[in-house]
Amino acid sequence: MGMGDRLAGKVAIVTGAGSGIGRTTAIRFATEGAKVGCADRDRDGLNTTVEEIQSSGGQAVACEVDVTDEKLVEQMVAETTNAFGAVTVLYSNAGIAGSGNAGDLTLAEWEKVIAVNLTAVWLSSRACLPGMIEAGGGSIINQASVGGLIGIPGIASYAAAKAGVIGLTRQMAVEYGPLKIRVNAICPGTVPTPLVEKTYMEKGGFAATSAAGADATYEEILEGSAQRYPIGRLGMTEEIAAFALYLASDESAWTTGAIVPIDGGFTAA
Repeated sequence: MGMGDRLAGKVAIVTGAGSGIGRTTAIRFATEGAKVGCADRDRDGLNTTVEEIQSSGGQAVACEVDVTDEKLVEQMVAETTNAFGAVTVLYSNAGIAGSGNAGDLTLAEWEKVIAVNLTAVWLSSRACLPGMIEAGGGSIINQASVGGLIGIPGIASYAAAKAGVIGLTRQMAVEYGPLKIRVNAICPGTVPTPLVEKTYMEKGGFAATSAAGADATYEEILEGSAQRYPIGRLGMTEEIAAFALYLASDESAWTTGAIVPIDGGFTAA
């Protein structure tokens, strides 16, 4: 792992760092000089991420956390701060799948998706804000989705949560801009990760519109989904991590309130 300095001197928290986009981003942040609090409820996944960072000369600490738990989120920030200093970068990436139409969802299903995909984003930001304010600024990166930008059948709770993340991002960007805290949102299209596999193999949801058919394998569904993207393929975790790195770095010092689709042209089609 080659080490860079685009995030030198920064302390970052990445939620959902145990796998997928979160793991790739945590590792990328560390390669660019950040000290990283890796947060996830999956202890084994966390350990793998932290060990990979440390074995390559980076600095990271594992924070086992349920991001919907107010006290555990505060503990996540405290553990990272105690290890490395004030958190100046937060990537709220943790999320869960959510399938079902508005008329079919139970209240429990709705509340679970909203709690993880929206409320937890607010909780993490709230916990990090005092340290960022004291440090003189920071960067908050929220994981939204193309599902929060356009209508997609079968993901009512997920779409509502991600649209809420977009609204929260804009509100916080306006409110905290004078304090030099930037807040932006990334809206990925389909990136094959464990979360995407879980979503696609559930009945309904984003994959329900795939031409692959109800009995299709995961690989067939991915292939069918790729055909919906003008660029002709699905995304990679490294591509999302690269943009998160830009937003975390001082290179994006005049970028706040941005809602950025990284989706191979999906929302443009």
